[in-house]
Amino acid sequence: MAVVHPDAQIGENVEIGPFSVIERDVVIGDGTVIMNNVTILNGARIGKNCRIFPGAVIAGIPQDLKFKGEETLAIIGDNTTLRECVTVNRGTASKEKTVVGNNCLIMAYCHVAHDCTIGDYVIISNASQVAGEVVVDDHAVIGGGTLIHQFTHIGPHVMIQGGSKINKDIPPFVKAARDPIAYTGINIVGLRRRNFSNEDINAIQEIYRYLYLSQMNVSDALSRIESEIPQSDVRDQILAFARASTRGILRGYEWC
Repeated sequence: MAVVHPDAQIGENVEIGPFSVIERDVVIGDGTVIMNNVTILNGARIGKNCRIFPGAVIAGIPQDLKFKGEETLAIIGDNTTLRECVTVNRGTASKEKTVVGNNCLIMAYCHVAHDCTIGDYVIISNASQVAGEVVVDDHAVIGGGTLIHQFTHIGPHVMIQGGSKINKDIPPFVKAARDPIAYTGINIVGLRRRNFSNEDINAIQEIYRYLYLSQMNVSDALSRIESEIPQSDVRDQILAFARASTRGILRGYEWC
């Protein structure tokens, strides 16, 4: 009892539940499961072995008054799960596509707006709202009910407390919590789970001591990090992230 346009490209072993609607300009990869009452609109590109739960809407037009009907995409990577009532809007002329990467879990009632780029192995917990043109890097974990301001960049391997309001860039490898949101340490549990070496973890800790515990401003702290911390991939990644930030990075927590 599903409605599937005859021009939609449906891979092998795809399951489509009753009352789902799939429009013409849609591609669905092999082995994907589309449950009942799912709406997949023009511009959707869904990978292999995905699971899309009831009530989800993929490739709805952007909620952006600048959108003029241009042909754009909403891309879902392989092995990604979209739970109940998730919405992923397609892109605008700005970036022409919204991307959710491979092996992601987007929990119930989350919204991913136009032109976002969500990396691989990202978890976005229930009822989080991701505004337009946000970038979320690989392995980030975002707690439930989080509100993410447009144009924000969330670095890789971060852990964000549920109920957070994010209006600054979140640098790599940290935990962000409290209200207003602030740096509360590095994501050491996540880093160990992903087999970061003790040397890298120690370097990350030392870098964030400079940034958040030294009383230096960000520019001075970055200069000291570059001159005093030995070169490594994690050091260079943090430096590049902070220097590229246009919104400014997460503030430190005032303990007193």
